[in-house]
Amino acid sequence: MPVEFIGMIGTKDQSEIRHAAGPVIDRDYVRRFSRAHEDAGFDRVLIGYASTQPDGTQVAAYAAAHTERLGFLVAHRPGFVAPTLAARTFATLDQFTGGRIAVHIITGGSNSEQRHDGDFLTKDERYARTDEYLDIVKLAWTSDERFSYDGKYYQVEDFVSYVKSDQQPRIRLYFGGSSEAAYRVGGKHADTFALWGEPLAETKQQIDSVNAAADAAGRGDVPGISVSFRPILGPTEELAWERAHRILETTKENIEAFRAQWGTKTWPLGGDQPENVGSQRLLAAAAKGELHDRALWTPLAAATGAGGNSTALVGTPETVAQALLDYVDIGATTLLIRGYDPYDDAIDYGRYLLPIVREEVAKRDAERAAAAKATAQADARAAAANAQAVSA
Repeated sequence: MPVEFIGMIGTKDQSEIRHAAGPVIDRDYVRRFSRAHEDAGFDRVLIGYASTQPDGTQVAAYAAAHTERLGFLVAHRPGFVAPTLAARTFATLDQFTGGRIAVHIITGGSNSEQRHDGDFLTKDERYARTDEYLDIVKLAWTSDERFSYDGKYYQVEDFVSYVKSDQQPRIRLYFGGSSEAAYRVGGKHADTFALWGEPLAETKQQIDSVNAAADAAGRGDVPGISVSFRPILGPTEELAWERAHRILETTKENIEAFRAQWGTKTWPLGGDQPENVGSQRLLAAAAKGELHDRALWTPLAAATGAGGNSTALVGTPETVAQALLDYVDIGATTLLIRGYDPYDDAIDYGRYLLPIVREEVAKRDAERAAAAKATAQADARAAAANAQAVSA
């Protein structure tokens, strides 16, 4: 099946190697950045969530008004608004954008970040709350009858929403996390489960855990799998690696300002390991070595304390494409990629990287379809021969 490509947009020009400049919301930049992803052929763009940043639904509405095809994956933290209100908000946005909205559920891996918005539950409590929250949101999107819900965190009485998604049967749910609680809740609810870019063996272990959780939840299917990377491309391998090392050195120079910008005090500056399991796993991969598999490079994760998807794939477009295809081979259905030069990299990914991956995936799909057809024809001929022999 075709692979899905997701980029990421922000409301101003910034990254680990680019000091933020200008207003928090740069409308012209949002327009240009969204259009760059659309022109590059991305299926969707992620709009992140942080307690200090603009509201993602409003960013999506503005960007959608200035694009035609591009989808939007809006990060959302359960617990800060009622699930019934969230369901109506996203369904309304989906209607106005013509079915271009998906929701990325982030339960929250940092206690301090959650407390900025007034949430003082423990991590396990947050996941239990998310489970109830998504029960209600999905019912609100799909039920034509009034329903009630009596949970520990949410109680709903005689509710029905008259605004439904423009999509059928509902808006798609993506789900992020790497803990056992994340597997359990995401395995139950997610249409696509999102992972950060670890080495292939560790990623396969996580996929198996997600699938096992989906099976334990009684699903008849398994979620799609998204894996996130920061590709660093060059016209030659040597130039790609030269660029990667320049990015690393600039990131190290900027790290104090970068982490202060996001309000974090965790490792490497504060001495404390990050609270979320995803970051811990990336740091563990970095501790094992700088280079893994075909092109996975971990020093940038180590330099930043893995405060997000921070492992790179380094090389020519052909090398990075093959590295991405390695993840497709173990079960990835979605590839989330963003660059250190966010705007220019999005353009380059569209020119040089996405076409290679898509062409190879289409080729493999065609070969599998041809093989399946040949097998079916051979089985039919064998069955016919057996029937003729019996009749004789």
